[in-house]
Amino acid sequence: MKTNLLLIPTYNERETAPVLVEKVLNLDIKTDLLFIDDGSPDGTGELLDQIAAREPRVQVIHRAEKSGLGSAYQEGFARSLDEGYQNSICMDADLSHNPEDLPRFIEAMEQNDLVCGSRYMKDGGIINWPLPRLLLSKAAAGYARLLTRMPFTDPTGGFNAYRNEMLAKLPLKEVSSQGYSFQIEMKHLAWKQGYKVDEIPILFTERRKGKSKMSAGIIHEALWIVWKLVLKR
Repeated sequence: MKTNLLLIPTYNERETAPVLVEKVLNLDIKTDLLFIDDGSPDGTGELLDQIAAREPRVQVIHRAEKSGLGSAYQEGFARSLDEGYQNSICMDADLSHNPEDLPRFIEAMEQNDLVCGSRYMKDGGIINWPLPRLLLSKAAAGYARLLTRMPFTDPTGGFNAYRNEMLAKLPLKEVSSQGYSFQIEMKHLAWKQGYKVDEIPILFTERRKGKSKMSAGIIHEALWIVWKLVLKR
């Protein structure tokens, strides 16, 4: 059985995506990489195609336009399930998530259905974020926890591992978010369905190349998605 598939959405990540590939392939873990590129105008998709042509552990899905983080992960989940992988691991392409944490995720997945990387539990943290961004993130995490009563210290975090056996049973069509609130919806869905969930600490490093995808629209979506989950409860 194939073991782990990394799901990595990309949009203008030409400088960091190849570095991420090299770092992951140098780890002693059974993990393949699937990039979901939203028609990056900087040529990220074409560069990844060149890498995939010489490296069988790398795959690329090309989408015509920027269609959102949520739908990118949904396509990644579908590919992972179709190809018979055991786990799907979601992470960013900009090196803000450290590939060297992957062995800890894989080990934790031996006992869990969902393992979430947390920036806010003991031994976790954020490096190089400006104070306003840090306060906004912490407020969003507290807001989501307070209203949904989820046990996660970092419900908005994007470094997460899912057991595919669980994904195949979850009603993924109920997950409508396209921005970072996708992470909140997925965690809430797994938790409410009674699956075994856990968190491990991670250090998140602000990207050094490119621009953050955060926007006012993404923040607004997260605000109302939390209330959607509360009303469903």
